[in-house]
Amino acid sequence: MPEAPAVASQMSRRPGEPWSRFAERVASAFGLVLLLVLLTYALLSLTDYKHWPGVITAFVSATSAVVALASAGTGHTAVRRAGRIAVVAVGLQIAAVASGRGGVLAASSILQVGLLSVAAFAVLRAVLSEREVGFRTILGAVSVYLVLAIQFAYLYVFVDRIQGGPFFANTPQLATGDYVFFSITTLTTTGYGNLVPAGQPGKMISGLEMFMGQLFVVTLIAGLVSLWVPGQRVREMRRQRQGDADEEQ
Repeated sequence: MPEAPAVASQMSRRPGEPWSRFAERVASAFGLVLLLVLLTYALLSLTDYKHWPGVITAFVSATSAVVALASAGTGHTAVRRAGRIAVVAVGLQIAAVASGRGGVLAASSILQVGLLSVAAFAVLRAVLSEREVGFRTILGAVSVYLVLAIQFAYLYVFVDRIQGGPFFANTPQLATGDYVFFSITTLTTTGYGNLVPAGQPGKMISGLEMFMGQLFVVTLIAGLVSLWVPGQRVREMRRQRQGDADEEQ
């Protein structure tokens, strides 16, 4: 993995660097994507997706997917289409909160799953196509892993809205944060056992999430190790600093 000073230097604003250029550099390195994904995770954990704060959550989640596609270098046409789908998803969320209809909420959730799935694939493809491990690679990999947890949380909300009984056994009253917590513990195969799907298709989906979590880690580690050249980033930074110093002289 790249050395910590190199990563920290890439995350910090360089002396005299315009803020607009710094923001563009962070966005291109998946920094903005990771911030939006973390904000989505926090909102899903702390608010109820069935109420009006859920509209903000849906907006941030959909925005993170569109920004991820743009940062991954996806074509303008695909980004515009994703933006239209994002608008529809947020609109359905508003309609679901206003009407209280579970079917509309389910439709919004499944659109979010689709958006996040496409975004995660695009970012992962960009990460694995990098020639060396760097700041962009690490942020992209972390973003994809968190997106997996969030999209499965949306999928659990979708199943809960369309099935007859409760999603979890012996736990009738649930908040949106419970689905997020269950998704995180399933993806990481922690398995506390306090939340268990009551039946199908919940059990099948949670099993798929466990498999994908393990497969992602194996694929990610293999990809990053194959790209990692020890000390290469530090050497490049030193050459860049030396070149800047020569120009100043």
